[in-house]
Amino acid sequence: MTVEAGVLERYSAGAESIQADLCCPVDYDQELLTLLPQEIIDKDYGCGDPSRYVKKGDVVLDLGSGSGKICYMAAQLVGDNGKVIGVDMNDDMLALARKYQTEMAEKLGSNRVEFVKGQIQDLALDLAAMNEHLAQHPVHKAEDIIALRAWQENQRKESPLIADNSVDLVVSNCVLNLVHDSDKEQLIQEIFRVVKPGGRVAISDIVSDEMVPAHLKQNQALWSGCISGALQEHDFLEAFIKAGFIAVSYDKWENQPWQVVEDIEFRSVTITAVKPQNEPCIDKGHAVIYRGPYSEIYDDEGHVYLRGQRMAVCERNYKLLTSETYNNDFIGIAPAEPRVGKPWNCATGSLRAVAETKGGQHEDKSNTGSCC
Repeated sequence: MTVEAGVLERYSAGAESIQADLCCPVDYDQELLTLLPQEIIDKDYGCGDPSRYVKKGDVVLDLGSGSGKICYMAAQLVGDNGKVIGVDMNDDMLALARKYQTEMAEKLGSNRVEFVKGQIQDLALDLAAMNEHLAQHPVHKAEDIIALRAWQENQRKESPLIADNSVDLVVSNCVLNLVHDSDKEQLIQEIFRVVKPGGRVAISDIVSDEMVPAHLKQNQALWSGCISGALQEHDFLEAFIKAGFIAVSYDKWENQPWQVVEDIEFRSVTITAVKPQNEPCIDKGHAVIYRGPYSEIYDDEGHVYLRGQRMAVCERNYKLLTSETYNNDFIGIAPAEPRVGKPWNCATGSLRAVAETKGGQHEDKSNTGSCC
């Protein structure tokens, strides 16, 4: 049995009856659970709560949405102007989530949740549309396979399931580990593709402290049980950095492992990251001061920040470093007087002259400057 077939079979069983061994204990916001039907809560299988990263007005994409629990929790947070999309490839789970759509729309005051069929490693391919195509153009011979591939490529291009740069926040709850190792890089590239510039990800998943050996990866029960497909803890972060994300970090880390198999610890974590803004680096005289406690730090783009020094930054990085992404690690100082911006031409680690920022606003967003 293939990885995909094993996962489908086990989660179809999970839609039929409760599978207690498929989830870790999670402290969800009980207020958000109050509106949810009990069946959705009982048949949800996760290891974290990415819903707590949702903001009002967000377009949220939930990868491997299962029973729809995280989607319906997020829907309460995005408000009337937001939207939540759940992606899953399991028909039984999709049926369970959709079963309560009308009821939840009435409770929420609007229908702001949608469930679509797709593989999370290929978010452009609409599997429901492909099923309709196959009903009219069944595959009987090799030439039909070639024609199907051509249709798939056209569908991805002309009518993608999830469009480029269309999502404010991608969340997932214990699903990335279920994807075959050969598809994990593509999966994270797909996440990067669909997130808007400046958009975020919040992924709850299982990681291992050591590399998982081949014989455990071949164990179908361990794989579909969210164990043997786990990425090693450092590799998990590096995969998102490689895809192009910045501000990649572990926001949650369970001290106690969920399971230990052959002395390998498997634990629940939540990773957060940001897609860089697609805008040029313009020098308008901004500065930031790194608060500490470390003597210096580097960001994912190689910039160095010295503790207590007024570091020269471009306007784009100023906005990022003074946002909630960096948890108030930086003091932002806008230039004392606005100036015409110019392309960034300062060496990494350049300081901003005090005279340029003296009297400037100490707040998150502003403009102007030149570096020492």
